[in-house]
Amino acid sequence: MFRIVRTDVLAPTVTRFEIEAPFIARKRKAGNFVMVRLDNQGERIPLTLADSNPASGTITLIVQAVGKTTKQLCAMKAGDSILDVVGPLGTPTPIAMHGTVVCVGGGVGTAELYPIARALKEAGNTVLSIVGARSHDLVILEPEMKAISDALYVTTDDGSYGKKGFVTDQLKDLLDTVPGIGAVFAIGPLPMMKAVSTLTRPYNVHTLVSLNTIMVDGTGMCGGCRVTINGAMKFACVDGPEFDGHSVDFDELMMRNRTYADLERVSDQKHACRLAGTTQESLR
Repeated sequence: MFRIVRTDVLAPTVTRFEIEAPFIARKRKAGNFVMVRLDNQGERIPLTLADSNPASGTITLIVQAVGKTTKQLCAMKAGDSILDVVGPLGTPTPIAMHGTVVCVGGGVGTAELYPIARALKEAGNTVLSIVGARSHDLVILEPEMKAISDALYVTTDDGSYGKKGFVTDQLKDLLDTVPGIGAVFAIGPLPMMKAVSTLTRPYNVHTLVSLNTIMVDGTGMCGGCRVTINGAMKFACVDGPEFDGHSVDFDELMMRNRTYADLERVSDQKHACRLAGTTQESLR
């Protein structure tokens, strides 16, 4: 069992967890993830490690409540325990000296981007960060990203905070005005990462994206997270989760990610809410 020692609400649907996991805390590197199972009846879900503290033996996960399991997890409090937390898994993000890098986070993808941006800064890069969200209340980790960035740009779809527009609008401004950008790291929804990769291609800027696809075991045995990279099949869990964005077949990946949408919707509708003491289905 893995005890939750602290929770913080970062946005209306986003919660930060500190969880006791000493072995994982010692081994964690930027880009690693864990597979989490809340109880014996629960599914396994992949969650990126946002941070770790080897001294206290804790790891940090940032979770958006979007489906049955993530809603169940976000209803848990300090003192509760999680049955399984397996990791660190995946290939760590390749951290190198690029000179100037742009780190682009969309929505809760900023949580996954943060440890990568920090590692890039520690490696000596000039880090320009873009944080995007639909609205002001959904912007997360702004102070943390600002602290490890040479410049931070915030965009919101509705213009309620920062620059109105998409992260790609701000990214294009930087690509057009800042000389010598050596790499772009983008993490967020698949359509956003596709848009970033499409934008950077004509600039010939190396672009890395993080693919959190459908995963079951996180070790490459089930094949559920296969993705097509440069025409070859790869497994996001063991070959990634970071890949060259210019080589990813995003259309195929987005189609695969919709495969179980109906089943996920049914599972979510039957989710028993601990706070309400009833099910969403029973409220219809």
